[in-house]
Amino acid sequence: MEPKFLSRVFALCLLLTACLATADQVFKSTMPDGSILYGNEPVKGAKKVEKMTPNTQDSGVRITTPHQKQDLDQRQSVRQEESSRREGELDQLKSALKQAEEAREAGREPHEGDFVGNARGGMRLNEEYLERQKTLETNVKEARKRLEEAQTH
Repeated sequence: MEPKFLSRVFALCLLLTACLATADQVFKSTMPDGSILYGNEPVKGAKKVEKMTPNTQDSGVRITTPHQKQDLDQRQSVRQEESSRREGELDQLKSALKQAEEAREAGREPHEGDFVGNARGGMRLNEEYLERQKTLETNVKEARKRLEEAQTH
């Protein structure tokens, strides 16, 4: 190995050792009024100061009893079921929106009976066609609204 690399590794090890050494000091200062303050330095005016070394290797969540493990497993299972149910609901709402949009697009083309004659001999779309378009557009808006509400909750 290169000497430059080894010296960098050595320097990094020294730096980590220094950081760990300073991080382990915690002072518990008991004030004259009985309040307790913790810090990396003793508090001036404290009537009692204790130097503490926290055990950081034991940090984290621990399950101490079979009942606690069972409770945790049950909560996790409920969360997973809720998440799956929610995903299914969102998929259904997305599908409903897509169907409403497709129906709206398919309904834009006038059918044979959707025209009525006018006084000048021309043709125009009748009220039934216009109402059908309004209904199809309303269906899309409602489907989109239901999906957006479900996504925000």
